[in-house]
Amino acid sequence: MIILKDERDLPQMRRAGRIVADVLEMIAGMIRPGLSTAEIDAAAEELIRRSGAKPAFKGYRVPGIRRPFPGTVCASINSEIVHGIPSAGRLLEEGDIISIDVGAGYAGYFGDAACTYPVGAVSPGRKSLLDVTRRSLEEGISAARAGKTLGDIGHAVESCVAPYGYGIVRDYSGHGIGRHLHEPPQVPNYGEPGSGITLVQGMTLAIEPMVMSGAEDVFTGGDQWVVKTSDGSDAAHFEKSILVRDGDPEILTPWVCA
Repeated sequence: MIILKDERDLPQMRRAGRIVADVLEMIAGMIRPGLSTAEIDAAAEELIRRSGAKPAFKGYRVPGIRRPFPGTVCASINSEIVHGIPSAGRLLEEGDIISIDVGAGYAGYFGDAACTYPVGAVSPGRKSLLDVTRRSLEEGISAARAGKTLGDIGHAVESCVAPYGYGIVRDYSGHGIGRHLHEPPQVPNYGEPGSGITLVQGMTLAIEPMVMSGAEDVFTGGDQWVVKTSDGSDAAHFEKSILVRDGDPEILTPWVCA
């Protein structure tokens, strides 16, 4: 069941989203060669807790996976798409790209967003992948208006990505968000215009294109969490949580990551 939000819910959702945005903007200033993903994770948790919130991902359980997710952020490098586990032994290198996905719970409500950062100077191919994926997020958000459909969002994302020959992750999607980190509906990054459920004012959605520079096949690593490209190609991931309105959607996680 899709739960619509009103002014009783939105102040807490805006606050949760602002905390998530603050974390991503802080991390943008940290990224450098030699930084460990564990250091990123620790800084993110400290800011979330100092802001009066709780990490949404830490301890998150999924049926069929033996252990809960151990980190505050998902830190996914290069060919890792999502759910990378932070580690003291995983150091960033010049030219890498790293996706950081972060969620925070505040007063019973959640915010969720992601950004993929270049580490120092990156190749033209990686820069293009980041630029296109970020632009596809913006196109998807623009389509998220009352009276439009989930298919319109997915079509907007896919239409931005397809001309570049990039692959779209089809096994994972965006989602509803609110009192739970993951709520209905699923928000695929592909679709036909006018298809799927009709959007109405009060829906809150996490829109998150996951795009690969190569083929669309993916696999899950031995830790049962990290999802990687099967051909070793690069992946990028950008996400914002939004509120559907009659006009332009409201961005609930208004990060600005250069």
